[in-house]
Amino acid sequence: MTKETGEKEIRVLLVAPILPIVGGQTVQAERLLRRLGSLPKLDVRLQPINPQFAPSLQRIKYLRTLLTWPKYLLDLLRRVRHFDVIHIFSASYLSFLISPLPALATARLFGKPTILNYRSGEAEDHLNRWRSAVPTIRRFDRIVVPSGYLVDVFARFGLEAEAIFNFVDTDRFPFRERRPLRPVFLSNRNFEAHYNVACTLRAFRLIQESIPEAALIVVGDGPERERLRRLSEELELSNVEFRGAVEPDKMAEVYDEADVYLNTSSIDNMPNSIIEAFAAGLPVVSTDAGGIPYIVENERTGLLSGLDEHEALAQNAVRLFRVPGLADGLIAAARTEVERYSWEGVQDKWVGLYRSLVSE
Repeated sequence: MTKETGEKEIRVLLVAPILPIVGGQTVQAERLLRRLGSLPKLDVRLQPINPQFAPSLQRIKYLRTLLTWPKYLLDLLRRVRHFDVIHIFSASYLSFLISPLPALATARLFGKPTILNYRSGEAEDHLNRWRSAVPTIRRFDRIVVPSGYLVDVFARFGLEAEAIFNFVDTDRFPFRERRPLRPVFLSNRNFEAHYNVACTLRAFRLIQESIPEAALIVVGDGPERERLRRLSEELELSNVEFRGAVEPDKMAEVYDEADVYLNTSSIDNMPNSIIEAFAAGLPVVSTDAGGIPYIVENERTGLLSGLDEHEALAQNAVRLFRVPGLADGLIAAARTEVERYSWEGVQDKWVGLYRSLVSE
């Protein structure tokens, strides 16, 4: 029993990826674990979907794959029975099958309520292609998504979801004035096809034609690494630095180095990186993919262009340096907007959800 309220402590198991899987799910899981775990009303633990082994085994590619999934299943069977709520992170397609479904099955075996925390911008395509996923998703007790965009997507398939936003620890992304605004641009997306970092490089080529001293910091890694490096060479770009993957705890330093955030994804939901840019004081120039217009209001908190429209995106970026007051106005509005994505804005929603499930 907690001293503050006399309410029974709730034990929550977060089922989510951890490093070395890099991405928004990993970041949000770590943040939730740390914040929720500090509340006296909750006992929150993490069950990785990618449990780690001895480093010597982790380095053996196929052996690692063979060992990870059985260990994940055994961990679920061993641990789920000891918790009151099973909070399960989910992406799309194959990862939906191999990560959330075993957790759902185990939770039902032990009679534990479940939350499907679905976080992929590919939801509509996933549900269109994998129709069998829809009745499976209905078996979860609650569906939580990080944006109004996904609420609308799920509703089109007859699924009721509620939105609890991603949050940013604003104290970890300190705000810095950008006066004068320098042409130092940042891209911070993984090198996956749907994030379309190639469009960023093409846009930057046009930006450099107008602002020759412009520089671009590219953070990320993934299967398109070599293709993107070749494209940079083919475009004869200068002042481009590929940083590779950067640990989440180090990203605040990278935001502080840059003055403008560029994002050119073709499929997206609610990018943590855009909210982090808001918090750090970088004006955001982005495509209008998926849920991005739900968090970026064009001409007020950022500048939006269409999918794969590198020319329009470059024009928006250059406008920041040509139109007096434009960048300052966007930064000020975004700084106010980021308050919606603070821990204080989402804490009570998670706690309330857990308590409602336990009381049912």
